[in-house]
Amino acid sequence: MNKPIRNRAFTGTALALAVSAVLTACGGEDSSSSDTQAKNAPGTKAVAVKDPLVATFDGGLYVLDGESLKLANTIELPGFNRLNPAGDDSHVIVSTDSGFRVLNAAEQTFTGVEYKGAKPGHVVQHAGKTVLFTDGTGEVNVFDPADLKGGKKPEGRAYTSAEPHHGVAIELTNGELLTTLGTEEKRTGALVLDKNNKEIKRNENCPGVHGEAAAKGEVVGIGCEDGLLIYKDGKFTKVDAPDDYGRIGNQRGSDASTILLGDYKTDPEAELERPTRISLIDTETGKLRLVDLGTSYSFRSLGRGPHGEALLLGTNGTLHVIDPETGKVDKKIPVVDDWQEPLDWQQPRPTLFVRDNTAYVSEPGKRQLHAIDIESGKKITSVTLPKSTNELSGVVAGH
Repeated sequence: MNKPIRNRAFTGTALALAVSAVLTACGGEDSSSSDTQAKNAPGTKAVAVKDPLVATFDGGLYVLDGESLKLANTIELPGFNRLNPAGDDSHVIVSTDSGFRVLNAAEQTFTGVEYKGAKPGHVVQHAGKTVLFTDGTGEVNVFDPADLKGGKKPEGRAYTSAEPHHGVAIELTNGELLTTLGTEEKRTGALVLDKNNKEIKRNENCPGVHGEAAAKGEVVGIGCEDGLLIYKDGKFTKVDAPDDYGRIGNQRGSDASTILLGDYKTDPEAELERPTRISLIDTETGKLRLVDLGTSYSFRSLGRGPHGEALLLGTNGTLHVIDPETGKVDKKIPVVDDWQEPLDWQQPRPTLFVRDNTAYVSEPGKRQLHAIDIESGKKITSVTLPKSTNELSGVVAGH
């Protein structure tokens, strides 16, 4: 069974990778866990963390200093939790069983702001707005992340899909809202609403629609089971996959590149397909290029660098830095040991999160996190944590 796995695409010079809930998915210093367990004593105010990272573990969240990777605080939170940047320099969105919760990661405390609803799904930042899609209700919430300051729920835009489904939405600079179409059983395409939530465009030529990414020029791509649907200058166009079933379910975009990075799967019957090819979709020409990297990867493996580089963390433990224009692998950076994607999408696996010039990579098998300088390919630092982590994200401002 080909499970739809969620992933986030972020645009801008600071890019992030993280994923949301599904319906069915070297050198450097090494600090040991003994000197990183920094739980704050009861009744004390946490010291603010600069550029925090957040990682989930079984039973809670770790908040880490973004530069040293030292553990600043441990927050207990039962259940399977997911993470996404909120779009500013302080907050992270945590997807829980009850809905989206806002964590002030800098201060290591939940703000009390919550968007309740079953199956909280994709979180997208674009053009200074953050958009939440709740799969269980079909509700879309849009807000300015700057309004999270003060701990109050932002006043924002809301829209409810015709049917609840595993969807995604993105608001454009002109106020248009692009959001997916579907039901719990079948997803078919996307529609566009004007700033008053009136439908102005629709395309239902995107079976199994999943995920989104924005490229240079505010071109939006959404994944299909037979290619990619592009929304550009008020019009939809389809980029067909070379295979009858050519699923691009996870994408990454960059304001520095007109080319989108996507995964690529061709076996609709696979319990878990482990692809070795990626897709590069030129949003100017409508051309799709497939590149075989000779290593498989997971839905948490894709990212973009500060200059639009396509990044992929392979199961061979290597971070591939790819020129999106040519498909050539410019750099191979060994980061972690060889690994294999687990059959259960909720199980930990090495995860890539990118912010500015730094690629952060988790290594659950060793309870470690690594920070890599993308330009030089050198490891900046590593840390060993008390428990293995699963999701990895952090604050990302500037979208």
